[in-house]
Amino acid sequence: MERLTTTLTGDRVLFAASFAVRLALVVYGDYQDKTMAVKFTDIDYHVFTDAARFISQGESPYNRSTYRYTPLLAWMLTPNIYLSMVFGKLLFIVCDVLSGLLIYRILCVRGLGCQSALRVCTLWLLNPLPMGVSSRGNAESILAALVLGTLLCMEARRLTWAAALYGLSVHMKIYPVTYALPIALTLRTLERKSDEVKDRWRSVAGFLGSFLNQELFLFAGVAGGVFGTLTVLFYYMYGWEFLHETYLYHLTRRDIRHNFSPYFYMLYLTADSPWSPWLGLAAFLPQVVLLTVASWAFHRDLAFCCFLQTAIFVSFNKVCTSQYFLWYLCLLPLVIPQLTLTLRQGVALLLLWFAGQGIWLGPAYFLEFEGFNTFLLIWLAGLLFLVINSFILIQIVAHYKPAKATQRKVE
Repeated sequence: MERLTTTLTGDRVLFAASFAVRLALVVYGDYQDKTMAVKFTDIDYHVFTDAARFISQGESPYNRSTYRYTPLLAWMLTPNIYLSMVFGKLLFIVCDVLSGLLIYRILCVRGLGCQSALRVCTLWLLNPLPMGVSSRGNAESILAALVLGTLLCMEARRLTWAAALYGLSVHMKIYPVTYALPIALTLRTLERKSDEVKDRWRSVAGFLGSFLNQELFLFAGVAGGVFGTLTVLFYYMYGWEFLHETYLYHLTRRDIRHNFSPYFYMLYLTADSPWSPWLGLAAFLPQVVLLTVASWAFHRDLAFCCFLQTAIFVSFNKVCTSQYFLWYLCLLPLVIPQLTLTLRQGVALLLLWFAGQGIWLGPAYFLEFEGFNTFLLIWLAGLLFLVINSFILIQIVAHYKPAKATQRKVE
């Protein structure tokens, strides 16, 4: 039995099988789209394709309403117009499987055995959630690959590549900017501690000076250069509309449609109030406080810190949908090997997480499909889901044993 398990979890078999399953879902999705009333393909995929079509005609991708992404994504999907509509889905499932490979390499660099790393990778590669999301035409797998690539290069101390990938990931979506502080704290020069009270100001100066080193300047310069170059290029091509739709819209966004966010009902009730924009900005304050505390407390283990940062950002965001969960689920396999939770405890937390979603989906269904006014129940279910997520994060932090620092290089 052990030999069979080893064979089935062999790297070639595992990655080939995971790609084959995703490819089969793409083929089935095309069949369902053509033959059934309920479509398989995500509506966002049609938005991406329409934006790519506008680019192929020499126009702005933002001529497509609701396209609020970087033009780079639309440019990447122009083969949807010139070759086949399925190109983008193939790109997304390749990035999905690549994310699994990056998880495997990171775990190996962090000192986990190859077979153990492969078993942990199955939590992503054979997970139906990322399978379904990528095969339906959602682009989240691209960002997952960029974030994981950044962490792999950081673990291997290949800072130039890490910075380039990080700059690109922030350009693609703004949320990885929350990793900037833990990365800076990781790269700073450790200062000597002083026990004398009179040296307090000297200690403060030493702390600030610890950020002035070659590695941090290199990372900031390359990441800023990549992000800045792409921003200037697309601003030159598409003007203010690019900045607004790609970045500013998401900062000022007030989504009053039902979602998992604990803020949605408040924003719904105050949609016409002159205070509504300020309430939307105030919703960032809990995130800023929690992200700052988590950065300082856990930056010594960058992968774990980034997982916490992402989970906190998603849970306390003013807009929270199911696809956002992938932002931290792709980092969860990096954390699991260091957890001291028993199997029973882990399964219980997983079931609790699903239960929270199920409780929310009940009133959401009656609002969406039956037309009942269940906004209050949805909000209460969202608050319960926030409590559940917070409890799970507390359990993960309490049962986490930091990985030992490794100096292994990626071959």
